[in-house]
Amino acid sequence: MTTKQSLQIFEEKKVRTVWDEEQEKWYFSIVDVVTVLTDNDYQGARKYWNKLKQRLTEEGNQTVTNCHQLKMKAADGKMRLTDVADQEQLFRIIQSIPSPKAEPFKLWMAQVASQRIDQMQDPELSIEQAIQDYRRKGYSEGWINQRIRSIEVRKNLTDEWQRSGVEGGQYATLTDIITQEWSGRTTKQYKQYKGLKKESLRDNMTNTELALNMLAEASATDISRQKNPKGYAQSRAIAKKGGGVAKVARMQLEKELGQSVISPAKASDYLLPNQEEKREED
Repeated sequence: MTTKQSLQIFEEKKVRTVWDEEQEKWYFSIVDVVTVLTDNDYQGARKYWNKLKQRLTEEGNQTVTNCHQLKMKAADGKMRLTDVADQEQLFRIIQSIPSPKAEPFKLWMAQVASQRIDQMQDPELSIEQAIQDYRRKGYSEGWINQRIRSIEVRKNLTDEWQRSGVEGGQYATLTDIITQEWSGRTTKQYKQYKGLKKESLRDNMTNTELALNMLAEASATDISRQKNPKGYAQSRAIAKKGGGVAKVARMQLEKELGQSVISPAKASDYLLPNQEEKREED
């Protein structure tokens, strides 16, 4: 799971959230949501949620069973495991909490999700912010330009998957197929090779790796548009073909170079020196 944490504000109260890039969905801290809906402090909300969770479990509520935990930054600054729920699960939990804020909170939560989806579907909405973020982290201008182009290529692919009837939860599997086909590694294996854990694989690719990944995804998009698949099964076969196009290019390049282009290098290896020093000081 590749995640990015952020704080969202509802009526001046903080709600910790995590964006899962692979599943392409938000996860919300349940205790934070209970704090908002019940006007309790954090400890009171925790007790409320524990009792509610016990009751729902006894009733055989599958929503509670399917909830899981993620590490989030607590008030003391430490990363601690906390119960989280995606948007659909949280809607069901909120139904069990009598509160006049329930409906306004549902609307707010839907807006949070919509804003993120809009950004995914139209990179121009967040393109300048992305460029500034990458510059702040110390990436070179050449790498940033390549990464921004890769976002547009990815958008075209996810648009095509959506048109073909692929469900959002299946995007990660199709992505894994494309990655494994062109690179010879699953996404997990690729990240392990680079020594990554929660970091984004794409944010740690070299220019050559990004170019090959873009070729794979652009090829999958073009083939899909021509073949017009219906659903996941047919899109799966096309994902493999798209990855295969980039695989041929990779093998040809490696033949010319006499070495692999799949690099163990990660972002910290090509950050600008002054930014790397600044990051160490921080």
